[in-house]
Amino acid sequence: MEDDLEGIATFAAVAESKGFRAAAVRLGLSHSAVSQTVRRLESRLGVSLVQRTTRSVRLTDAGERLYASVRPALADMRASIAAVGELSDEPRGSIRIHLSTAAKTLFAESLLATFLAKHSHIRLDLVVSDEPTDIVAEGFDAGIQLGEVIDKDMVAVPVTGDLRLTVVGAPSYFARRGVPRHPRDLVNHDCLNWHPAAHAAPYRWEFTENGRDFSVSVRARVLSTDSELNRRLVAAGVGLTLAIHSQVQGAIAQGTLVSVLDEFCGPFAGYSLYYPQRRQASRALNALAAHVRLVQTDAQRRGRRGIQRSS
Repeated sequence: MEDDLEGIATFAAVAESKGFRAAAVRLGLSHSAVSQTVRRLESRLGVSLVQRTTRSVRLTDAGERLYASVRPALADMRASIAAVGELSDEPRGSIRIHLSTAAKTLFAESLLATFLAKHSHIRLDLVVSDEPTDIVAEGFDAGIQLGEVIDKDMVAVPVTGDLRLTVVGAPSYFARRGVPRHPRDLVNHDCLNWHPAAHAAPYRWEFTENGRDFSVSVRARVLSTDSELNRRLVAAGVGLTLAIHSQVQGAIAQGTLVSVLDEFCGPFAGYSLYYPQRRQASRALNALAAHVRLVQTDAQRRGRRGIQRSS
Protein backbone atom coordinates (compact mmCIF):
# COMPACT_ATOMS: atom_id res chain seq x y z
CA MET A 1 0.00 0.00 0.00
CA GLU A 2 2.82 2.41 0.89
CA ASP A 3 4.58 1.58 -2.38
CA ASP A 4 1.35 2.24 -4.30
CA LEU A 5 0.94 5.67 -2.68
CA GLU A 6 4.53 6.58 -3.49
CA GLY A 7 4.13 5.31 -7.04
CA ILE A 8 0.87 7.18 -7.61
CA ALA A 9 2.30 10.44 -6.26
CA THR A 10 5.39 10.05 -8.47
CA PHE A 11 3.26 9.12 -11.50
CA ALA A 12 1.06 12.20 -10.92
CA ALA A 13 4.18 14.40 -10.81
CA VAL A 14 5.28 12.95 -14.17
CA ALA A 15 1.81 13.56 -15.63
CA GLU A 16 1.70 17.16 -14.38
CA SER A 17 5.30 17.95 -15.32
CA LYS A 18 5.01 16.20 -18.71
CA GLY A 19 8.35 14.49 -18.25
CA PHE A 20 10.49 12.39 -15.93
CA ARG A 21 13.31 14.90 -15.69
CA ALA A 22 11.00 17.79 -14.76
CA ALA A 23 9.19 15.56 -12.26
CA ALA A 24 12.52 14.55 -10.72
CA VAL A 25 13.46 18.21 -10.19
CA ARG A 26 10.05 18.90 -8.68
CA LEU A 27 10.28 15.92 -6.30
CA GLY A 28 13.96 16.36 -5.44
CA LEU A 29 14.80 12.89 -6.76
CA SER A 30 17.04 11.51 -9.48
CA HIS A 31 15.71 10.90 -12.97
CA SER A 32 16.32 7.16 -12.63
CA ALA A 33 14.52 6.98 -9.24
CA VAL A 34 11.39 8.56 -10.74
CA SER A 35 11.49 6.26 -13.79
CA GLN A 36 11.97 3.15 -11.65
CA THR A 37 9.13 4.10 -9.29
CA VAL A 38 6.71 4.51 -12.19
CA ARG A 39 7.88 1.21 -13.73
CA ARG A 40 7.23 -0.58 -10.43
CA LEU A 41 3.73 0.90 -10.32
CA GLU A 42 3.10 -0.21 -13.91
CA SER A 43 4.33 -3.71 -13.02
CA ARG A 44 2.01 -3.96 -10.00
CA LEU A 45 -0.98 -2.74 -12.04
CA GLY A 46 -0.12 -4.84 -15.08
CA VAL A 47 -0.60 -1.96 -17.53
CA SER A 48 1.56 0.67 -19.18
CA LEU A 49 0.82 4.16 -17.87
CA VAL A 50 3.36 6.24 -19.80
CA GLN A 51 4.61 6.13 -23.38
CA ARG A 52 8.30 7.09 -23.31
CA THR A 53 10.23 8.69 -26.16
CA THR A 54 13.67 10.28 -26.25
CA ARG A 55 12.15 13.76 -26.08
CA SER A 56 8.90 13.56 -24.13
CA VAL A 57 6.37 11.35 -22.40
CA ARG A 58 2.69 10.86 -23.03
CA LEU A 59 0.10 9.14 -20.88
CA THR A 60 -1.50 5.99 -22.25
CA ASP A 61 -5.28 5.57 -22.06
CA ALA A 62 -4.79 3.69 -18.79
CA GLY A 63 -2.52 6.47 -17.55
CA GLU A 64 -5.09 9.12 -18.44
CA ARG A 65 -7.80 7.21 -16.58
CA LEU A 66 -5.64 6.69 -13.51
CA TYR A 67 -4.53 10.32 -13.38
CA ALA A 68 -8.12 11.58 -13.78
CA SER A 69 -9.17 9.30 -10.91
CA VAL A 70 -6.41 10.16 -8.44
CA ARG A 71 -6.07 13.89 -9.20
CA PRO A 72 -8.96 15.02 -6.92
CA ALA A 73 -7.69 12.88 -4.05
CA LEU A 74 -4.16 14.22 -4.46
CA ALA A 75 -5.50 17.78 -4.48
CA ASP A 76 -7.35 17.05 -1.22
CA MET A 77 -4.20 15.56 0.31
CA ARG A 78 -2.14 18.61 -0.69
CA ALA A 79 -4.83 20.88 0.78
CA SER A 80 -4.83 18.89 4.02
CA ILE A 81 -1.05 19.07 4.30
CA ALA A 82 -1.20 22.81 3.63
CA ALA A 83 -3.89 23.17 6.31
CA VAL A 84 -1.62 21.55 8.89
CA GLY A 85 1.06 24.02 7.90
CA GLU A 86 -1.41 26.81 8.65
CA LEU A 87 -0.94 26.04 12.36
CA SER A 88 2.60 27.39 12.14
CA ASP A 89 3.37 30.95 13.21
CA GLU A 90 4.81 31.70 9.77
CA PRO A 91 3.49 30.81 6.31
CA ARG A 92 5.28 27.75 5.02
CA GLY A 93 4.98 25.13 2.33
CA SER A 94 5.34 25.00 -1.43
CA ILE A 95 3.60 27.07 -4.14
CA ARG A 96 3.55 25.66 -7.67
CA ILE A 97 3.28 28.50 -10.19
CA HIS A 98 2.94 28.58 -13.98
CA LEU A 99 4.21 31.76 -15.64
CA SER A 100 4.90 32.93 -19.18
CA THR A 101 8.31 33.75 -20.59
CA ALA A 102 7.41 37.43 -20.91
CA ALA A 103 6.31 37.57 -17.27
CA LYS A 104 9.63 36.06 -16.22
CA THR A 105 11.55 38.58 -18.31
CA LEU A 106 9.52 41.63 -17.27
CA PHE A 107 9.20 41.35 -13.51
CA ALA A 108 9.07 37.84 -12.03
CA GLU A 109 12.71 37.61 -10.98
CA SER A 110 12.64 40.74 -8.82
CA LEU A 111 9.13 40.08 -7.52
CA LEU A 112 9.83 36.52 -6.44
CA ALA A 113 13.29 37.32 -5.04
CA THR A 114 11.87 39.92 -2.65
CA PHE A 115 9.06 37.52 -1.69
CA LEU A 116 11.48 34.69 -0.89
CA ALA A 117 13.63 37.07 1.15
CA LYS A 118 10.60 37.82 3.36
CA HIS A 119 9.38 34.23 3.70
CA SER A 120 12.18 31.80 4.45
CA HIS A 121 9.84 28.82 4.99
CA ILE A 122 8.12 28.99 1.60
CA ARG A 123 9.37 27.08 -1.44
CA LEU A 124 8.47 27.89 -5.04
CA ASP A 125 8.02 25.35 -7.85
CA LEU A 126 8.13 27.49 -11.01
CA VAL A 127 7.25 26.30 -14.52
CA VAL A 128 8.01 28.83 -17.28
CA SER A 129 6.11 28.12 -20.49
CA ASP A 130 4.05 29.91 -23.12
CA GLU A 131 1.84 26.87 -23.75
CA PRO A 132 -1.87 27.48 -22.91
CA THR A 133 -2.30 25.84 -19.52
CA ASP A 134 -5.26 24.96 -17.32
CA ILE A 135 -3.61 25.53 -13.93
CA VAL A 136 -6.28 23.51 -12.08
CA ALA A 137 -6.06 20.47 -14.36
CA GLU A 138 -2.25 20.61 -14.38
CA GLY A 139 -1.93 20.78 -10.60
CA PHE A 140 -0.70 24.36 -10.22
CA ASP A 141 -1.56 26.48 -7.20
CA ALA A 142 -1.44 29.71 -9.21
CA GLY A 143 -0.34 31.29 -12.46
CA ILE A 144 0.93 34.64 -13.72
CA GLN A 145 -0.58 35.69 -17.04
CA LEU A 146 -2.05 38.60 -19.01
CA GLY A 147 -5.39 39.71 -17.64
CA GLU A 148 -7.23 39.22 -20.94
CA VAL A 149 -6.63 35.46 -20.98
CA ILE A 150 -7.47 34.74 -17.32
CA ASP A 151 -10.81 32.99 -16.78
CA LYS A 152 -13.47 35.08 -15.03
CA ASP A 153 -13.91 32.54 -12.23
CA MET A 154 -10.33 33.08 -11.03
CA VAL A 155 -9.10 35.39 -8.29
CA ALA A 156 -6.81 37.85 -10.13
CA VAL A 157 -4.31 40.09 -8.32
CA PRO A 158 -2.73 42.69 -10.66
CA VAL A 159 1.05 42.51 -10.79
CA THR A 160 1.54 45.31 -13.33
CA GLY A 161 -0.49 48.21 -14.56
CA ASP A 162 -1.65 48.44 -18.16
CA LEU A 163 0.94 47.54 -20.80
CA ARG A 164 1.46 48.73 -24.37
CA LEU A 165 2.93 47.06 -27.43
CA THR A 166 5.17 48.91 -29.85
CA VAL A 167 6.65 48.16 -33.27
CA VAL A 168 10.43 48.63 -33.23
CA GLY A 169 13.31 48.42 -35.66
CA ALA A 170 16.94 49.49 -35.87
CA PRO A 171 17.86 52.83 -37.51
CA SER A 172 19.84 50.87 -40.13
CA TYR A 173 16.71 48.94 -41.13
CA PHE A 174 14.61 52.08 -41.55
CA ALA A 175 17.40 53.74 -43.57
CA ARG A 176 17.33 50.72 -45.90
CA ARG A 177 13.60 49.94 -46.09
CA GLY A 178 11.75 53.11 -45.04
CA VAL A 179 9.25 53.68 -42.23
CA PRO A 180 5.73 52.17 -42.22
CA ARG A 181 3.05 54.86 -41.82
CA HIS A 182 0.12 52.52 -41.14
CA PRO A 183 -0.06 48.92 -39.84
CA ARG A 184 -1.22 47.74 -43.28
CA ASP A 185 2.20 48.83 -44.61
CA LEU A 186 3.79 46.04 -42.55
CA VAL A 187 3.01 43.49 -45.28
CA ASN A 188 5.82 45.14 -47.28
CA HIS A 189 8.36 44.83 -44.46
CA ASP A 190 10.50 42.05 -42.98
CA CYS A 191 8.89 41.17 -39.66
CA LEU A 192 10.09 38.95 -36.84
CA ASN A 193 7.08 37.23 -35.34
CA TRP A 194 6.38 35.00 -32.34
CA HIS A 195 4.27 31.97 -31.49
CA PRO A 196 3.95 30.27 -28.09
CA ALA A 197 4.90 26.80 -29.34
CA ALA A 198 6.07 25.10 -32.52
CA HIS A 199 2.58 23.81 -33.32
CA ALA A 200 0.81 27.11 -32.55
CA ALA A 201 -0.25 29.70 -35.12
CA PRO A 202 1.86 32.88 -35.49
CA TYR A 203 0.70 35.88 -33.49
CA ARG A 204 -1.48 38.35 -35.40
CA TRP A 205 -0.24 41.86 -34.61
CA GLU A 206 -3.00 43.84 -32.88
CA PHE A 207 -3.64 47.57 -33.29
CA THR A 208 -6.31 50.20 -32.61
CA GLU A 209 -7.58 52.91 -34.95
CA ASN A 210 -10.38 55.37 -34.15
CA GLY A 211 -11.42 53.28 -31.18
CA ARG A 212 -11.65 50.05 -33.18
CA ASP A 213 -9.34 47.07 -32.71
CA PHE A 214 -7.93 45.21 -35.70
CA SER A 215 -5.11 42.78 -36.41
CA VAL A 216 -2.55 42.31 -39.18
CA SER A 217 -1.08 39.02 -40.39
CA VAL A 218 2.53 39.99 -41.07
CA ARG A 219 5.00 38.27 -43.38
CA ALA A 220 7.45 36.59 -41.01
CA ARG A 221 11.08 36.76 -42.10
CA VAL A 222 11.71 35.01 -38.77
CA LEU A 223 9.16 33.04 -36.74
CA SER A 224 10.35 32.16 -33.24
CA THR A 225 9.14 30.91 -29.86
CA ASP A 226 11.69 33.26 -28.26
CA SER A 227 10.72 36.93 -28.33
CA GLU A 228 14.05 37.94 -26.75
CA LEU A 229 15.89 36.40 -29.70
CA ASN A 230 13.63 38.37 -32.03
CA ARG A 231 14.53 41.62 -30.27
CA ARG A 232 18.25 40.85 -30.60
CA LEU A 233 17.88 40.20 -34.32
CA VAL A 234 15.88 43.41 -34.73
CA ALA A 235 18.65 45.37 -32.99
CA ALA A 236 21.01 43.90 -35.61
CA GLY A 237 18.87 45.41 -38.37
CA VAL A 238 17.16 42.23 -39.61
CA GLY A 239 13.61 43.61 -39.51
CA LEU A 240 10.76 44.80 -37.30
CA THR A 241 9.12 43.19 -34.31
CA LEU A 242 6.22 43.86 -31.94
CA ALA A 243 7.38 44.12 -28.33
CA ILE A 244 6.06 45.16 -24.94
CA HIS A 245 7.18 48.78 -24.62
CA SER A 246 8.81 48.38 -21.22
CA GLN A 247 11.07 45.65 -22.65
CA VAL A 248 12.52 47.99 -25.29
CA GLN A 249 12.21 51.46 -23.76
CA GLY A 250 15.89 51.43 -22.71
CA ALA A 251 17.02 50.62 -26.25
CA ILE A 252 14.68 53.31 -27.62
CA ALA A 253 16.11 55.88 -25.20
CA GLN A 254 19.66 54.91 -26.28
CA GLY A 255 18.73 55.16 -29.96
CA THR A 256 19.59 51.55 -30.83
CA LEU A 257 15.90 50.92 -31.56
CA VAL A 258 13.23 53.23 -32.96
CA SER A 259 9.50 52.81 -32.31
CA VAL A 260 6.95 53.41 -35.06
CA LEU A 261 3.14 53.28 -35.40
CA ASP A 262 2.76 54.36 -31.77
CA GLU A 263 -0.57 56.07 -32.51
CA PHE A 264 -2.03 52.64 -33.34
CA CYS A 265 -0.75 50.92 -30.18
CA GLY A 266 -3.16 51.36 -27.26
CA PRO A 267 -2.87 50.07 -23.70
CA PHE A 268 -4.17 46.67 -22.59
CA ALA A 269 -4.58 44.85 -19.28
CA GLY A 270 -1.24 43.80 -17.81
CA TYR A 271 -0.17 40.74 -15.83
CA SER A 272 -1.93 39.28 -12.80
CA LEU A 273 -1.30 36.54 -10.29
CA TYR A 274 -4.36 34.28 -10.49
CA TYR A 275 -5.70 31.21 -8.71
CA PRO A 276 -9.05 29.39 -8.30
CA GLN A 277 -11.52 31.14 -6.03
CA ARG A 278 -13.41 27.92 -5.36
CA ARG A 279 -10.40 26.43 -3.55
CA GLN A 280 -9.20 27.60 -0.14
CA ALA A 281 -5.87 29.32 -0.72
CA SER A 282 -3.03 28.28 1.57
CA ARG A 283 -1.34 30.78 3.85
CA ALA A 284 1.71 30.61 1.59
CA LEU A 285 -0.34 31.58 -1.47
CA ASN A 286 -2.16 34.29 0.50
CA ALA A 287 1.26 35.63 1.53
CA LEU A 288 2.33 35.78 -2.13
CA ALA A 289 -0.89 37.58 -3.10
CA ALA A 290 -0.37 40.10 -0.29
CA HIS A 291 3.22 40.65 -1.44
CA VAL A 292 2.07 41.27 -5.02
CA ARG A 293 -0.50 43.82 -3.81
CA LEU A 294 2.13 45.60 -1.72
CA VAL A 295 4.62 45.75 -4.63
CA GLN A 296 1.95 47.09 -6.97
CA THR A 297 0.82 49.70 -4.42
CA ASP A 298 4.42 50.86 -3.94
CA ALA A 299 4.90 51.10 -7.72
CA GLN A 300 1.75 53.20 -8.08
CA ARG A 301 2.88 55.46 -5.22
CA ARG A 302 6.29 55.99 -6.84
CA GLY A 303 4.58 56.73 -10.14
CA ARG A 304 2.39 59.42 -8.57
CA ARG A 305 5.42 61.02 -6.88
CA GLY A 306 7.24 61.07 -10.21
CA ILE A 307 4.31 62.80 -11.89
CA GLN A 308 4.12 65.40 -9.10
CA ARG A 309 7.84 66.19 -9.37
CA SER A 310 7.67 66.62 -13.13
CA SER A 311 4.60 68.91 -13.03
